[in-house]
Amino acid sequence: MASDALTTGWRSSIQKEDGLNTADALPTRSGPRPKTIGPNPHAQVSDQSPPDLWDALAARALALDGVHGGDSLVSVPGAVAFILDELSAAGPPEAFQAEREFAHLHPVADGSLHMTLPTDLARAAFDAGWGEPHPRSGTPLIFGPRDEDELNVVWLLLQASYAFAKGEY
Repeated sequence: MASDALTTGWRSSIQKEDGLNTADALPTRSGPRPKTIGPNPHAQVSDQSPPDLWDALAARALALDGVHGGDSLVSVPGAVAFILDELSAAGPPEAFQAEREFAHLHPVADGSLHMTLPTDLARAAFDAGWGEPHPRSGTPLIFGPRDEDELNVVWLLLQASYAFAKGEY
């Protein structure tokens, strides 16, 4: 679990005037890595997110400007895709999983999510224990948050994915 001070320090270190920038001080995720399966489906099967944190993450993502939810084009039934509207989708092709889907949240029984991230941030997330690459596509699987501190870190990663998809990273 990341402390409030550590999460706050990381947040301020990756923010610049117009959004998220680098992964210099990404906090290390505490505890053992969750067990995963894959590649199809690539999912988290231990240490799942509590349903209230799943709900909070979905609500935050769906409140982002230009984002709507839908069925994922690349994930399991029940996953919530985060899809950027056409006018906002100015990122490079690698910022999207399929069409304008930049991330999807797996069903609540899993709680993890796949999101596109710039290479440096994906590597930092893997190195700090926040996720792992998809065995085939390399798309980051970010582990579901277990508490509010982890929710804040996962939320910042998701905001970076959003900025990447908008061409702002």
